[in-house]
Amino acid sequence: MSTSEQREWIPNIILGQDYDRRYIDDPIHYDALENLAVFFGRDMPVHRHAQYLQLHYIDRGDLCFHIDDKIYQAQGPALVLTPPSVPHSFLTRDDACGHVLTLHQSLLWQLLKSGVKHEYEHEVCISFNDLNEQETRHWHTLVETLENIRDEWQQSDPSRDLALQTLVILLLITVSRLTQARAQSTSVNVNIDDLQSFRMFSNLIQDHYREHWQLTEYTRSLGLSESRLHLICRRIANRSPKKIIHDHLIQEAKRLLTFSDLSCSDIGYQLGFSDPAYFARFFKRHTGVTSQQFRQQQR
Repeated sequence: MSTSEQREWIPNIILGQDYDRRYIDDPIHYDALENLAVFFGRDMPVHRHAQYLQLHYIDRGDLCFHIDDKIYQAQGPALVLTPPSVPHSFLTRDDACGHVLTLHQSLLWQLLKSGVKHEYEHEVCISFNDLNEQETRHWHTLVETLENIRDEWQQSDPSRDLALQTLVILLLITVSRLTQARAQSTSVNVNIDDLQSFRMFSNLIQDHYREHWQLTEYTRSLGLSESRLHLICRRIANRSPKKIIHDHLIQEAKRLLTFSDLSCSDIGYQLGFSDPAYFARFFKRHTGVTSQQFRQQQR
C-alpha cells in the first residue's frame, strides 16, 4: 500500500477549521494540551495535519504516541514532534498538562533558507530523563521558549505576529539541536497487513457509525475474528474496537455541539440514536459532562 493510499482514509484535522476558527489561516497555532484534550480527548484517534508540523510537550506521566507505523513510549516531561502530514495517534495521562504547537511547513522552509540543519522530516520523541548535561541546557531553553510562546499568544501586543514567529524559529532551532541525540524511546514496526485491516475497519466505521453496527457486523465484513481485530486495534490505535467506534460517535457529537445550532436531541437523532435520553447518557458516560454542559463550555 502506497503512502498516498494509506492517507486517503485518515482524517485530516485543520485546527483553524475543526477546532478554533479564529485562526483559520494562521501559520502558527498554540494551545494548552489540557484545552485540546477537552475537545479531542486524551486518547486521540489516528489523524494527520496536512502541511502542518505538530509539537507536543507533556509535563508528566506515561505517554504513548503512534506515528506512522511506529510506536513511541516515554515518561514525561517529554517532547514529541510529528512531521507534516504524517498519520499519528496518542494517549496521555488524564492529569497531564503541557503545550501543543502546530506550525505550517512554510516556517520550516524559512529555516532551510537560513542554513539551519533540517531535522523535521522525521518523527522525534525525547524524554527529559534521558538527556545528558549539555542536552538538559537545550531542554530548559525549549521549555522557556514554549512558555514565552504561550504568553505571547494570549496577548495582543504590537508586533505580536513577528514576536511569535521569532520565538517559533528559536524553538525549532533548539529542537534541531536536541534531535542530534534522540531519546531511547521504544519503537516497533506495525505489520502492513494490519494497517490494511485497520484502514478497512476505519472506512466501515465512517460508513456505518450512524447505524450503530454491532462489533460482529464489522468483523463479518472484514473477515476477521473479534480477537484478531482487537489485537490490530490495540497495536495501531492503542484502543479496543468498541472504544474506537464510540470515540468516533463522541467526536462527531462534539463537532455538532460546537459548530451547529442543532438541539441536543436533534444531534442524537442525526447520529443514529432513536432515544434522546440514551444519547444523553452515552455522551455523559464517555465525556463526564452532559452535552449541554459541553456546548456551554465551548461557547
